[in-house]
Amino acid sequence: MQLVVARIGRAHGIKGEVTVEVRTDEPELRLAPGAVLATEPAAVGPLTIATGRVHSGRLLLRFDGVQDRTAAEALRNTLLIAEIDPDELPEGEDEYYDHQLMDLDVVTVDGTEVGRITEISHLPHQDLFVVERPDGTEVLIPFVEEIVTEIDLEEQRAVIDPPPGLIDDRAEIASSREPEEGE
Repeated sequence: MQLVVARIGRAHGIKGEVTVEVRTDEPELRLAPGAVLATEPAAVGPLTIATGRVHSGRLLLRFDGVQDRTAAEALRNTLLIAEIDPDELPEGEDEYYDHQLMDLDVVTVDGTEVGRITEISHLPHQDLFVVERPDGTEVLIPFVEEIVTEIDLEEQRAVIDPPPGLIDDRAEIASSREPEEGE
């Protein structure tokens, strides 16, 4: 089974280093020097990590055969993919791989259908579910336990308890708002 472990960002410096957006809880294992990673798009890889270091809170990698800024910049937005054992599961009880969460149905605690998870966006401070609604629009749901109350992999659903305004349409919010005096 394949697991996306990082996305290559911009080039750093002139010697072929790149910034990476880490998408694994085990970067020291999956993004270590010597690791050979498949890529998306596949034509770019596989890539072998030559060196890695942290600079100003960001992980910088250099790959074998990538010697200058131009070659590094050509890798921008490439996904790095590691092969994992299909039986390998995240260590924590409430930890999930992206592929486990993709395509889950999202419902509120009262059973109202919200949509389907189409993407997980990994931001520095939290992850977001990108949820496609039945009407084709998207809504972003922070993947925090105060909002995502349950992940049920057997039932293929994520249960959310959204705060007011998170998934409500702006028109619904405006029409349900009490008019202020003088309006």
